[in-house]
Amino acid sequence: MPAEHIPPGTADWRTPDAQRWLAAVPARWAHPLWALLALVASLVWDMAAAPVAPCTSAGPCGTDWLGLGLAIVLVLTLYWVWRQPRLALAGLTAALAGFAVEGGFMAALVEPSALVFLMAAAFTTAGLIHRLALAARQRARGLDAAGPVAQPLPAAARTFHRGRLSFVLAALLLAVVGFCCWQVQQIVDVYEERAAGATHLSGRVMALEQDDDDVDILTVEADGRTHRFETAYPEDFPVDSRVDIVVDGDWAALVAEPYDTFGWELLALVGSVAGLAFLANGADGRTRSKRLRREPLPVLHVLVREGHDDGRTWVFAADDPEGLRPILHFHSLHAFEDEDEDGGDAGDGPAVVELGKAMEILSGEDPPPPLREAVLYGVPYAGAEVAFVARDGTDGAEVSVECSVTAVKPAVPGLVKRGPQRRKRQSPQRPCDEIAAGMTPTAAPRVWTANSLSRAVGFGLLLVQGSGIWAALDDGPSWSWLLLAVGLPWLVTAVATALTWRITADRDGLWVTGAWRVRRVPWNVITSVRHADDGIRVGRAKDSPVELSPTGWAWLERRLGREPHEVRAAEELRALLLRPELRPLEEAPTGRQGMPVGPPLVALSVLWGVAVLLLL
Repeated sequence: MPAEHIPPGTADWRTPDAQRWLAAVPARWAHPLWALLALVASLVWDMAAAPVAPCTSAGPCGTDWLGLGLAIVLVLTLYWVWRQPRLALAGLTAALAGFAVEGGFMAALVEPSALVFLMAAAFTTAGLIHRLALAARQRARGLDAAGPVAQPLPAAARTFHRGRLSFVLAALLLAVVGFCCWQVQQIVDVYEERAAGATHLSGRVMALEQDDDDVDILTVEADGRTHRFETAYPEDFPVDSRVDIVVDGDWAALVAEPYDTFGWELLALVGSVAGLAFLANGADGRTRSKRLRREPLPVLHVLVREGHDDGRTWVFAADDPEGLRPILHFHSLHAFEDEDEDGGDAGDGPAVVELGKAMEILSGEDPPPPLREAVLYGVPYAGAEVAFVARDGTDGAEVSVECSVTAVKPAVPGLVKRGPQRRKRQSPQRPCDEIAAGMTPTAAPRVWTANSLSRAVGFGLLLVQGSGIWAALDDGPSWSWLLLAVGLPWLVTAVATALTWRITADRDGLWVTGAWRVRRVPWNVITSVRHADDGIRVGRAKDSPVELSPTGWAWLERRLGREPHEVRAAEELRALLLRPELRPLEEAPTGRQGMPVGPPLVALSVLWGVAVLLLL
């Protein structure tokens, strides 16, 4: 990078300081996923175990604004636990206050579900405080690495603004929420106005039935007339019980269940959560952006690279020219010096990465991202806002200014493997010599079979198959039976293959066990073995290839940081094909050749279909 773009006294962020910075990361127990799982599980249990107040004339089931507000706070808190620890603490405090108002703390003494919710909230609070404390420690270590030198932001970064897109989306969504609330109030007002002038009667429940749309219908006899009402809580109105109704000519309503505003309230809930989330993101992004421009900032000399998969910016130590150990990452956008005061607005997440750049990344047409020299402005820590000046990747004489549009995150191993990737080789197969070096000749046959992930795929497809049979038969004879007849053979084949695929290599060739049969493929007719489309394909001379699919989920295994089992199997089979000296010396006995499970699975599907028909 040209020397004039490196402020005097800028310190190199070297590997020892970077490792000290990375050491100040939250412990694994504080990962937000565990807190979310604990909170969601405890909330579901508490809601399922809590008694539901019945709809009565004294306490009708109408609008519950307090409950709606508490639900909004709870859902927002779940989102903020992942994205905004400080806001999550505030949301959790509000949720616990609502819990206390409803007597939850006293219920925790006798209700296990309420106690578990309090324990989950305490665990979540401890994790949030731990994350914030470690972020403060990272900030201190970032300041130590930068030293006393401070510089103002480059001119282009000072005109870069954030948050407007989030504010616009928040305004639209909250306007929808306002309309929903107005509609609910209109329904309430119309009912109350009409009920005030209507005749109040007491009736007896004569029958409870369902119409063709599975809607519960209540038949009530009052004052010699029969009235029919839709009800959402039929358990509150048993046959022969007394209910209060209001009647005005041909119009009648249950006093205990006067109107239904569930749809509008649900829309208001979803809109409120999304709108307030966008509003908070916009305010947070705008506040951090202004804070970044307010005063001179610490600067660090680093290396950066753009991730090939998702456009993230990865930061490396200045003494890591190979880019082997990333320190932190974030999404960023270019800032331009000629933007006016109202321009340069950016959103608040990866969705706002430039369209052209994103299309190139997705299509894989861009060149391998280079490692670039850069100057990082701002104190790096988890959740921080930063900017950097870097040499342009296409012209060494030009530099560009970029600002973060997502929070800084440490580059530490997580639940999903993520990191800057170089361009993949044109051939996805490793050299045969590399595979053969890790294999030793054996006398016994070699066996490759479905692993746990492949079986998980199979069980998932089995659930889809069972649900499809239920849905199709539940409708009675209809066009959906045609879809079942077309899709079921493929599903059975895929399930059987994913659960029990097997390839056995012996002295004379391969035994390939699929869904329906075991095929013998001699070595002298095999032309190729490769992995394609989550399956293994064995090519044969003068004949169609033998295919097994699906044999797993290679993409997911790579994202989890594991070598795909079926890819490894295909590579080792190819090594046996090209290196005859590695082949087994014995012939595989019948017990090791495998057994197809397609026919038993067909019988199981038929039995399931019969059971569904008997249950309907």
